[in-house]
Amino acid sequence: MTSRLAWALLALVLASPLALGATGCLKVGPDYQRPKFAFKTPATYDQAVAKSPYAKLDKWWEQFGDPQLNQVVQDVLKQNLDLEAAAGRVLELQSAFVVSRSQRFPTVTLEGTGQRQRSVSSVSLPTTQTISGERETYNLSLAASFEVDLWGKLARSEASAKANLLQAEETRRTVAQTVVASAVTGYFNIRALQRRVAVNQQSIDAYKKSVTVVDGRYRRGLTSILDLRQARRSLAQAKAQRPSLEQELGLAKQQLAVLLGRYPQIKPDPDKGIDYLARMKQVPPGLPSELLLRRPDLRAAEAGLVSLSEKIGVARAARFPSITLTGGFGYTSSGLDSLFTPANQLWNLALGLSQPVFNAGRLEAQEKAARARYSQGVADYAKTVLSAFGEVEGALLTRQQQQGRRDLLKDAVQEAVATQDTAQRRYLRGLQDYLSVLEAQQTRYSLADSLVLNEQAILTNRVTLYRVLGGGWAQPPALARAEK
Repeated sequence: MTSRLAWALLALVLASPLALGATGCLKVGPDYQRPKFAFKTPATYDQAVAKSPYAKLDKWWEQFGDPQLNQVVQDVLKQNLDLEAAAGRVLELQSAFVVSRSQRFPTVTLEGTGQRQRSVSSVSLPTTQTISGERETYNLSLAASFEVDLWGKLARSEASAKANLLQAEETRRTVAQTVVASAVTGYFNIRALQRRVAVNQQSIDAYKKSVTVVDGRYRRGLTSILDLRQARRSLAQAKAQRPSLEQELGLAKQQLAVLLGRYPQIKPDPDKGIDYLARMKQVPPGLPSELLLRRPDLRAAEAGLVSLSEKIGVARAARFPSITLTGGFGYTSSGLDSLFTPANQLWNLALGLSQPVFNAGRLEAQEKAARARYSQGVADYAKTVLSAFGEVEGALLTRQQQQGRRDLLKDAVQEAVATQDTAQRRYLRGLQDYLSVLEAQQTRYSLADSLVLNEQAILTNRVTLYRVLGGGWAQPPALARAEK
């Protein structure tokens, strides 16, 4: 009967969290609600042109039709070191969540000891005698302890840890967005530099032809030495631009290699001549309110705010009494063969109550500090959301202006080509000086270089637009690989 009672008492301690979990507990402190912003969001983006809903593209970079670009994105998701670090952070917080959750369950320990000792004692008889002997002791016990979460302190701690884990996961997705956007931008930068090198080579070839023509006219006495000097100077200036462009191209390739987790080597990579702008699809923006659900950095910021809210309840619950249940059951005996006998049973069951009485205002101050941190978090979250809206509006405005500038530059390049042809014909007929020809040539190739930079800016802005609108992104495999 005693044995069954002892086991029943120990089972009561072990089952108490299940019973309390079924009945619930009183959670002191505020429950999280998304804060209301002081600013108002419009029905549509201010700089939006299209009114149709935003179409989310999971792999938006594939629209450019460049298999090499697709491979770059795959490699950066597999090999980028920033993603590796972010995945490790997620694994760390997963363990922290398990630790926090474990506090809501009993702690059970099994202990066993076996001891053999020799002792010497003095006995006062008619004469004092020394008696020695050997003794064996064996113990086996099972102990359990559990803190009753009456005020929701442990539940709030678990919820805070879960929010921290969610924040880390969303931060990892934000890092994935950043590295993919950086990789695509770097790839387009390399292609733009290659085309600038090609424009420079075209100018060098044109200036070489001009030097040949002017030299021939000079030898025939049809022009002055000044025209020949000017032609050679323009050729030298065009050649002097080449090393800087080659340097920028090499550095861009090295930076992309580091982003891909590779040694920064420069390898031949010819431009395939793909017209990326012709393959770009329209990106109609959706409702501004959808941005809060789409962007992982905003979800990460809100998860951090949830964690701060739960910590208020933790600090509040610390000011209330705490109750602890402990129980144990076991056997002790001087002989191993008689250890598991009813006469050698031991058991205990205890209820502990602890209530803060005086702490010089420490617990109250901790609660006020938690509320103050939450207030700071609300302001930071509102600023993050407002900045996100600003990024979208800025990208949309840039998109419109850069597209308009491209149309103007294309017209200017066409006029510059026509001007150069006219100036050359008039020069060969002796109706124009050579300075006009040089000016027309320099203007043409300068505008051609500006057009390449403008098209690069349009592509870069498109990448930015996908990032700030929270377009779909491939799931980074770094976390799955780290879990293995």
